[in-house]
Amino acid sequence: MPTVTWDHVHLRSPDPEATAAWLHDILGGEIIRGPGRIDVKLGGANVFIAPVKAGDNAPPETPYQGLDHIGLTVKDIDAVAAEIKAKGVEFTREPTTIRPGVRICFIRGPQGISVELLERDKKYA
Repeated sequence: MPTVTWDHVHLRSPDPEATAAWLHDILGGEIIRGPGRIDVKLGGANVFIAPVKAGDNAPPETPYQGLDHIGLTVKDIDAVAAEIKAKGVEFTREPTTIRPGVRICFIRGPQGISVELLERDKKYA
């Protein structure tokens, strides 16, 4: 069996600068600029953001297949939710306990990207 590790997630955006700024301002990502590109280091992973123009790719039809959401672990989900809600972030699911020791919420990111924030209590891991 091969050994794999995460390298990156690649997003497409009509406004890569705005997408990078959102990831920085809302989730604390570090913006990294290179010649002709903008990336964000987020939670130890690389997020590459490529420009897309109208007509480049057709949006997926509902129900779509493929990427459903990005999941990010946080500490004190209720405090994080309050902080980003104060910044105007749209919640598609408010913080809730889905099973003992696991609380989640979902927020809408740039271009409708669904982002799950979750907190796991180590005693249930």
